[in-house]
Amino acid sequence: MTAQYIMVVDDEPDIRQLVSEILEDEGYRVVTAENAAKAKELHRSRKPDLVLLDIWMPGQDGISLLKEWRENDTLCCPVIMMSGHGTIETAVEATKLGAQDFIEKPLSMAKMLLTISNALRASQLEKENRGLRKQMSSSLEPVGNSQTMQRLREQAKRIAQHDTRVLLYGEPGVGKETFARHIHALSNRKDRPFVRAALPTNKDSNHSLNNVLFGREDHGKIQYGLLDEANGGVLFLAEIFELDHDTQNRLLNALKENRYMRIGGNDWVDMDITLMASSSHDLQDDVKGGKFNEELYYLLNVVPVMIPPLHEHPEDVPELLNHYVDILTAQDGLPYRHISLAAQNFLRNHSWPGNIRELRNLVQRLLILGTETEVSLEEAEEAVGARIPVFSQEIGHIPESLFDLPLRQAREQFEHDYLIYQLKQADGNVSKLADQVKMERTHLYRKMRSLNVDPKKYGR
Repeated sequence: MTAQYIMVVDDEPDIRQLVSEILEDEGYRVVTAENAAKAKELHRSRKPDLVLLDIWMPGQDGISLLKEWRENDTLCCPVIMMSGHGTIETAVEATKLGAQDFIEKPLSMAKMLLTISNALRASQLEKENRGLRKQMSSSLEPVGNSQTMQRLREQAKRIAQHDTRVLLYGEPGVGKETFARHIHALSNRKDRPFVRAALPTNKDSNHSLNNVLFGREDHGKIQYGLLDEANGGVLFLAEIFELDHDTQNRLLNALKENRYMRIGGNDWVDMDITLMASSSHDLQDDVKGGKFNEELYYLLNVVPVMIPPLHEHPEDVPELLNHYVDILTAQDGLPYRHISLAAQNFLRNHSWPGNIRELRNLVQRLLILGTETEVSLEEAEEAVGARIPVFSQEIGHIPESLFDLPLRQAREQFEHDYLIYQLKQADGNVSKLADQVKMERTHLYRKMRSLNVDPKKYGR
């Protein structure tokens, strides 16, 4: 299921059959094309991991086809050229057009397999390097020795044994993507792509969002989408509740059919991915509010995993602090500083409303701004800043005069009681609350958490 996908393009049936059989024996998945037209059809139907392309074919030759793919910006994988009449000039031309390598006929099967293996490895390393540049500060395995983290890692091992959809819940910054990557690294798809969906933030750009996910075809030119990129591997959709209704419906159909159609295209593309998604709040609220497709929710919610906030496993804070000191000094070149035991104990008792993301940012700030080799308790206290508590947990307990309070405390007290009043009007439904107070739900959840407002207390 996770075998790498190779296309063999050659007009000689014997060569197609021989190469196909050998590659399949080596564990690859193989499709064959007898000419350029068939190759283009297969290329549209699924993005290959590698193409073996004969140069001399009736009709459109291999060099012309390679040039067409490059000019249309659809040269999406390594291409190895094959020829029985190869010349240095031809090999140079093919390399300039983007070919990875060049092998001569009659084919040496040992050389062919080595060339293919090297090309696929180089392609995989390039993808991994791009991923590493995006995730320089990420840890492959979630950090922490608390019972909570040990239980989650054991859960990840069990999930990784099954090719199933996973829905990760947790507050912003708890490390949902880190767990998704950890599951991927333990799974049978570990050598295949892990693609994080970087979706457009403009809510009105539905068309653009569909293009990003499903790709686009326009007059024969293919713009590959994230589903193409992730085929054979894992697609991670962060904050999936942000998908608009049209994209939700398209994704639902794709998951039900195990295939999809690019925007503007007419051909189905087979889909072979493990889908993981995350949300910072309970999607059932969105389902009840009519903002998320109920059938899609049940398709995604096969294995729900709750990642707890950092304040629920504070014993992991010292290890996380030291982990990010090591990461930031090694990867970002920041000066090493030791965090004193007193500072670690203080930070262990911090509430961490921004969770692990806040902790990482704090460590980075301490390393950048500090002048001493050790982070003192006073420096840690100053870096965190004093939090002003909200007094009441219910409406009607506002101090006698808000004017006697500092501005920030008075504002937070009013916001706290205002949100409780509005929650009661909305029967505890956060979707309704967001409409009432004219706030985006992610910001609203963050605001309620910072003010210690629990919407579950006010539902009927």
